[in-house]
Amino acid sequence: MNAYKEFQNRRESLGRRLGRNSIAIISNSEESIRNRDCNYPFRSDSYFHYLSGFPEPGAVILIIGDARPRSILFCKSKDKSKEVWDGYIFGPEEAAKQFLFDETYPLEEIDRLAPTILKKFKDECSDNPLYFLLPSGKEIKSLLNTEHWTGQKNIENLKKWTNQKDIQNQCMDIREALDPMRYLKSKDEIDNMQKSANIAAQAHIHAMRITKPGKYEYQIEGEILNQFMQNGARYPAYGSIVAGGSNACTLHYVSNTSILKDGDLLLIDAGCELESYASDITRTYPINGKFSPAQKDIYQIVLDAQKKAISKVMPGNYFDDPHKIAVEVIVNGLIDLKILKASRDEILEKELYKEFFMHRTSHWLGLDVHDAGKYIDGYSKEGKPKPVKFQDSNVLTIEPGCYIKPNTNVPEEFWGIGIRIEDDVLVTATGNRVLSADVPKEIEDLENIIGTLNG
Repeated sequence: MNAYKEFQNRRESLGRRLGRNSIAIISNSEESIRNRDCNYPFRSDSYFHYLSGFPEPGAVILIIGDARPRSILFCKSKDKSKEVWDGYIFGPEEAAKQFLFDETYPLEEIDRLAPTILKKFKDECSDNPLYFLLPSGKEIKSLLNTEHWTGQKNIENLKKWTNQKDIQNQCMDIREALDPMRYLKSKDEIDNMQKSANIAAQAHIHAMRITKPGKYEYQIEGEILNQFMQNGARYPAYGSIVAGGSNACTLHYVSNTSILKDGDLLLIDAGCELESYASDITRTYPINGKFSPAQKDIYQIVLDAQKKAISKVMPGNYFDDPHKIAVEVIVNGLIDLKILKASRDEILEKELYKEFFMHRTSHWLGLDVHDAGKYIDGYSKEGKPKPVKFQDSNVLTIEPGCYIKPNTNVPEEFWGIGIRIEDDVLVTATGNRVLSADVPKEIEDLENIIGTLNG
């Protein structure tokens, strides 16, 4: 079977979902200049990739909704002289064959052909909406101020092309239709995510083996990135966090420039991207290979919270169930250690625990490390949000944490302890499967592996 058949099936499913004579316009990312004539490494927009697998920047897809939808690709023309500098270009003819589009045209023809397609569509079915993939953070009215799919840069062109004065009110965000598709993973997607998790797991294990006092955070990061690449994952899924000591109390610490000190913990939050699918794993362990009593106490609380949270991941449970149980375990543990001193009810009611556990326990995972998919499924009569229910083939992270900055209300032996434990979890028909289960997280296992590789 053609490797891109699944992408074709997604386009057809989307076209049926949108309805007859609706049109979706999805643009790929453009290359981004790093400095002067050097670009950042190119990565396709996740929605565009989900529908095509086509890897070239600036390309545009039109999907014509119907019982038998049609999909049209506009892409770069074949150009042998440019290939000398920039590498292989598919061109419309080869793109049609490999990526299973009904029609393909040179990108430079889009200004000539798009008006014809859009006008015919609006003449035949004037009430149906146009669907766009909006650039991140942009409003619909800004969409046409981009050259992603038309060099004619304002809404007046769409009015003219379609003979519709209120065309702006008929523009809809395609993500409303795509997100429910994306957050249910296919077998191929799950296989890619398992492979990504396996590669990241080995990188974390390698980092544990080489960790020792006197190394720098960036040296550990470099070894992790090397492990990703050596095992087939060309890029990290996000900027790796390698945080020694109190640096771990900054949730998105990415400087990675400090020296690793004897007696401190090291928190590593790192995942790779394979076939555009992300892994996202965090482990925390002592740099010298031995937890102090205070570190061990906090670590065990977070580990217990994570295990309880994972046990709540199953079809029919709600997305916030893992977070609720994680909060409960962490609150009880911090009360026992006299770090939280109010009553349990007051701590929960006033959310006093957020001084030490300030983030949520989970997010969806997939093509994006914070993947598409809603967390709220409407509101109750009282106006309270209703969390979505887990479904078979959801993939999410479970990542409780505890972060204790210097604080006169907390015993000093706990100062500077930042701990997070994160795994990637697949919802199955009967419960869950931890994709990142290969990475040690029990205290004894960690102490037995840290620093065991010389060099």
